[in-house]
Amino acid sequence: MARKLAAGERPLDWVGSSKKDFLGFPGPVKDEMGNALGLAQFGGTHPSAKPWKGQGPGVFEVVEDHDGDTYRAIYTVRFREVVYVLHAFQKKSPKGIRTAQTDVDLVERRLKIAQQDYETRHGKPKR
Repeated sequence: MARKLAAGERPLDWVGSSKKDFLGFPGPVKDEMGNALGLAQFGGTHPSAKPWKGQGPGVFEVVEDHDGDTYRAIYTVRFREVVYVLHAFQKKSPKGIRTAQTDVDLVERRLKIAQQDYETRHGKPKR
């Protein structure tokens, strides 16, 4: 059973396997990223959140390091009624800081899924 949302809080919707993947992260990573997602639900931006390049405004990533590994969660606040978590993954790119193209492509596909879901449930977003 879902908890009741607080005044001014938008629900958090998980696209694809993002919730399952997120829940597989180490506890401290989940805690910090959970704080960032919670702030997004109330219209705020966590200090560690930064714009995700390539998908335009309203798409952010949160990056956390733990025990030598890097974890990322990509979410969008583009829609008035809902915050969508598009992807959660452990960075494994063989090319330094660059994000693997498969992850970039997945975010793009899931953003389209979020757009379709939002339009089905709430109508076209107001810009």
